[in-house]
Amino acid sequence: MQSSGRLDVMKMPSFTLGIEEEYLLVDLDSRDLVREVPKGLMAQCEAEISGQVSPEFLQCQIEVGTRVCNTVKEARTDLAHLRACISNVAGTYNLAPIAASTHPFADWLDQRHTDHKRYHSLVRDLQGVGHRMLICGMHVHVGIEDPDLRIDIANQMPYFLPHFLALSCSSPFWQGRDTGLNSYRLTIFDNLPRTGLPPVFSSWAEYERTISTLIENDLIEDATKIWWDLRPSNRYPTLEMRICDVPTRLDDTIAIAALYVCMVRLLTRLRRDNLSWRRYERFLINENRWRAQRYGCANGLIDFGRDAVVDFDTLLNEMIELVMPDAEALDCVDEVKSTRNILARGNSAFRQRQVFEAAMENQNSLTDALKQVVDMLVADTVAGI
Repeated sequence: MQSSGRLDVMKMPSFTLGIEEEYLLVDLDSRDLVREVPKGLMAQCEAEISGQVSPEFLQCQIEVGTRVCNTVKEARTDLAHLRACISNVAGTYNLAPIAASTHPFADWLDQRHTDHKRYHSLVRDLQGVGHRMLICGMHVHVGIEDPDLRIDIANQMPYFLPHFLALSCSSPFWQGRDTGLNSYRLTIFDNLPRTGLPPVFSSWAEYERTISTLIENDLIEDATKIWWDLRPSNRYPTLEMRICDVPTRLDDTIAIAALYVCMVRLLTRLRRDNLSWRRYERFLINENRWRAQRYGCANGLIDFGRDAVVDFDTLLNEMIELVMPDAEALDCVDEVKSTRNILARGNSAFRQRQVFEAAMENQNSLTDALKQVVDMLVADTVAGI
């Protein structure tokens, strides 16, 4: 840790929490994705969870977002309600949502994008890169009202982003093949412009000047088309973590969100005490980002202080210990500790491969083995709600 400049007076942020998740809608007979959302499905969802559900880029996708929550427990209750609602409504159409960042065997060429001005614009701007966007993500917002503090925390947080990615990985398959990666989603997403680790900014003013350059030259309409792994939200006074795949199990989403809000509080606490987390070259952090994308939690990450690759169990336990005062202050000790359950049972990518390999060993066809992966995803998406 290093000195970051003296603050005479510092008001701690609210540390409110919001979680957004994107789901894929599968047909329960074929286990493939729907090409067109049935008429009435979105309206029925909107009637039950007004303002918390919206269509996404592709018709087979649906997005939900919690309300602004004051506690992690409140966020869990709200997100459980949202998952249950989407599942119940989809079920009336013989569909089901899966919380996974890719579908095990669907073909992006078969998908249709949603008829909306924003999505027409994306297709026009992104061309072939945009057509392949058959991927989903999970975003976690933490309330930080002071914009300069938001930037300061954003400059320090990238060190930990690969750790969060590793816990969340849920996209090992693409078009019926095991990619060998835990998060193939990032391979697709990184082809877009303005993605990856965020730049370092000296202040909120510098950040605004940078974004304004793109807006004033009609390159983007607003900052919602900045798709970094971590960004100040365009709509809310929050710092939004965007690197994660969609965790399939609700408990895993909540565990990751709890660890993130506690890490934000830890870094804020350091700033209040005239300290900061040491900043490392993005080149080095990108190496850990790749390791998380490739291996998930399996092969460890580089600990730059030790100058060595360290197993993920050790790194996670150290993170939990670091944020324990913050977890106690935010009343989410159990949720933070439950990140260890992800290691114990494996992240979603690990569990998908388990199901697939067991099915193949039992002499199932490739098609049937992949359908069994979908069945697992359907069941796990509603587990614990």
